[in-house]
Amino acid sequence: MNDEGYKSQLAMLRTEHRDLDDAIAALGAQSVPDQLQIARLKRRKLMLKDRINRLEDELTPDILA
Repeated sequence: MNDEGYKSQLAMLRTEHRDLDDAIAALGAQSVPDQLQIARLKRRKLMLKDRINRLEDELTPDILA
């Protein structure tokens, strides 16, 4: 994948990550929050963060190379 492909995928993942923040906040604000759904969204958010970090590493040149 080229740099542009990584960058577009990175932008998409960051958007989804922010959207999950909003969804988690909305669920948490309910009078009876669905803790199971919140846990699932947080797990998904963590997986996205890991993918974002991997893509950022791919885009960052190796200093020792």
